[in-house]
Order: sequence, then structure tokens, then C-alpha cells
Amino acid sequence: MNNKKDDFKRVIVDFKKLTPEILALLVEKYPDGYDDDQIIAFKNAKNEIVEAVEVTTKDTKYLVKVSTKLQTTMENYDEDDYEDFEDNDPDAVQDPDAIAQDDDI
Repeated sequence: MNNKKDDFKRVIVDFKKLTPEILALLVEKYPDGYDDDQIIAFKNAKNEIVEAVEVTTKDTKYLVKVSTKLQTTMENYDEDDYEDFEDNDPDAVQDPDAIAQDDDI
């Protein structure tokens, strides 16, 4: 039996660091949103329980922290919103709470 770990780089991603590339991967993998059985729970370095969903590229496993902001952003995803941004731009994905406040003005 081979116990060798896979060679993926592992990255934990908070909503504030979400890029258009990772968001697109999430929407592709979870087109109808994610269910409780797709959420991975683990303890971080501060011994806090973190819940995340996983997406994988050819060399990286991303654990994206679950939040209402993530869920809302996935539900409202439109790839055209990100065409003017680089795939790895963490400033491209906007906080849905901030967008709602701007709409109220």
C-alpha cells in the first residue's frame, strides 16, 4: 500500500482573499451551492474550528472558508463581472454586503 501524500499545495482561502479563478472553480463544482456533507471541518493553528469547501486545480487544493458572503457571491456569480480583472486578483471579488449598501445610496 502506498501512503505517499499527494503533491498538492494546500491553501486556505478566506472570502477577503477570494479570486475570480477560485470563485469560478467553486461555481463550477457546486453549481447549486454546497451541502452540509460537502463541508470540511478542521482546526486551524489557533485551535479554532474552521468550515470550508474544497476545490482543486492541477497543483493546488483550496479550502475556501464557508460564509454567508461566499454563498451569496456564488449565487450571484456572473463571469462577465470579472472579465476586466486578472484571474488571481483578490480585489476583484466584492463583498456582497458592501455592494448592497452602495445600491441603497
